[in-house]
Amino acid sequence: MAQIIRDETGRILFTQEMKEEYTILAPNMLPTHFKLFKMAFALHGYKVIPLETTGREIVNEGLKNVHNDTCYPALLVIGQLIHALKSGEYDLNKTALLITQTGGGCRASNYIHLLRKALKKSGFEDIPVISLNLSGMEKNPGFKLTFGLIKKLIYSIVYGDLLMLLANQTRPYELEKGAADRMVDHWVEVLSEEYKQSKNVTYRRVKENMPRILQDFANIPVNKTDKIKVGIVGEIYVKFAPLGNNNLEEFLHGEDVEVVVPGLMDFVIFKVDNRFVDPEIYGGGKLKHLIAGWFENYLVGWQDDMIAAIKRFPQFDPPSRFQDIKNMVKDYVGYGNKMGEGWLLTGEMLELVHSGTPNIVCTQPFGCLPNHVAGKGMMRKIKEYNPTANIVAIDYDPGATAINQENRIKLMIANARRMKKMAQYNELVEIKGKMTNSAM
Repeated sequence: MAQIIRDETGRILFTQEMKEEYTILAPNMLPTHFKLFKMAFALHGYKVIPLETTGREIVNEGLKNVHNDTCYPALLVIGQLIHALKSGEYDLNKTALLITQTGGGCRASNYIHLLRKALKKSGFEDIPVISLNLSGMEKNPGFKLTFGLIKKLIYSIVYGDLLMLLANQTRPYELEKGAADRMVDHWVEVLSEEYKQSKNVTYRRVKENMPRILQDFANIPVNKTDKIKVGIVGEIYVKFAPLGNNNLEEFLHGEDVEVVVPGLMDFVIFKVDNRFVDPEIYGGGKLKHLIAGWFENYLVGWQDDMIAAIKRFPQFDPPSRFQDIKNMVKDYVGYGNKMGEGWLLTGEMLELVHSGTPNIVCTQPFGCLPNHVAGKGMMRKIKEYNPTANIVAIDYDPGATAINQENRIKLMIANARRMKKMAQYNELVEIKGKMTNSAM
């Protein structure tokens, strides 16, 4: 068994010996993406298991260990991890936990410290906690984010975003129920098999696979009708994780609408772009500016490749480029607003409105200041300049009931249908008026 070693602060180090023996549990935010992340980590010798547990017991476990005024995603993530440790499924002498650490002003920076406090309270203080970050915080001898691993994680984001987009644009119109979901499962299986050998996880292979994935989704029989489109934005965990948003996407599918969810790549580029613009706004070293600029161009190149591949299949709508979203937001909020989702949250709402999805659910943890500023706080201004915008802000916390949340979303959808009928009626009146004038 690996020896437990602590640093000068008392933190347990994840050692090279642990890398060879330990199972690493991680919260699951995006089911499709994280299945590929798991395989990417495996290629570099890490046995990472994204947790898929759900249910009220996760919330209850979080409430036992985290103050209920703490960020709701922290409560869920910590509750899910401790619930897993208590399940008896894992050897506690060979188990570690993995959690992201942003290092910014958002409360998410403190998740890792809250987790360690909760572990001590629950009797798991000898469980190592690994920080996943790009800021050089909390280094461990047995865990390193090498450029090779980062590249494979980026490839996984490209695949995950593409599969999510295609599934959402196919699912509402499929003639055979479940066809889009089965295609996602098929490609996750194909890609997982490829990920077993590093030679298959390359720039060239990703470029080859994108049109194959697109073609397979294009071959699914559909009946394309004019459905209401509803976008989902908000705090990253609550926006994406079914556990965090009470299965919001599933609920919206049941309301017979097309769901539009901006991809993970925009958020990743946003975080790198923050480092790029920091020296310009606040001052700082040129080296950091140059490295961030290079990395942002690398990520944008991948986004451009995906958009170019989608454009070759006219039945699918590509997302906007990151730079276009950034340009949209400049008259609404400054680029220095970067805590949490920052200006990107405002930008994603504008992107949806401008691309034909004016109906938006803005998901936010109760009391999340960055979201209340850049999300809920910008709704009035967005509606002022974009009268068709139909946005509802939904708070998520341990005491919020799904019924109340769903009723408010149903009201937004009902308003969307009413506005659509009015637009169709006005268009018909205009056509009749033109016909009458031409007859005269």
